[in-house]
Amino acid sequence: MRLLGTIVRLQYQCDHLKFEGPHGRRFSPANIVPVEELTFTPHGVMAGSALEPRYDAHHTRHPRSRNRGDNGVSIGFTGHYVAMRERLGERLVEGIAGENILIEREDIFTEADLAGGLVVETIDGPIGIVAIKVAAPCVEFSRYAIDFPDEAKPDRSVTETVQFLHQGMRGFYATMEATATIRVGGRVYFRD
Repeated sequence: MRLLGTIVRLQYQCDHLKFEGPHGRRFSPANIVPVEELTFTPHGVMAGSALEPRYDAHHTRHPRSRNRGDNGVSIGFTGHYVAMRERLGERLVEGIAGENILIEREDIFTEADLAGGLVVETIDGPIGIVAIKVAAPCVEFSRYAIDFPDEAKPDRSVTETVQFLHQGMRGFYATMEATATIRVGGRVYFRD
């Protein structure tokens, strides 16, 4: 297996990141919770213990789950954040897009680059991350990224931001092959 990078951030969404505001739907990173370890399952991500689980908003057991069957885990890369900040500004700090795993790697990846899947080191041994696909960017996150005024109607700048964030720039969804606990500092490999 070839080393892809090291996990530099783990986090979960305690609730949705999009909400209804006075001028329509908006994005807010307020529900992103950074942690040192997460348990990844085929049903989604959770923090805490089995006795006191804190489910990610994309876990099937979250009371307001956004799980569609193919988005239980989300992945991002530090190199993508560098590119986003260069184009869209310093507001896009690492982790702001809400991914569960942030991997330190300078490269920009597409869905095709990750099609073979990944393997991540866990405290339970290596586990596969499969069915990786683009996490399509939403208008709400795109407006947030460029600090577009809440009351303004979206214009070409919002459309161009959505287009820029597509093809994996904002990150990827995936599923886990088994249940395992992942910690910051774990290594991730390309699955050959």
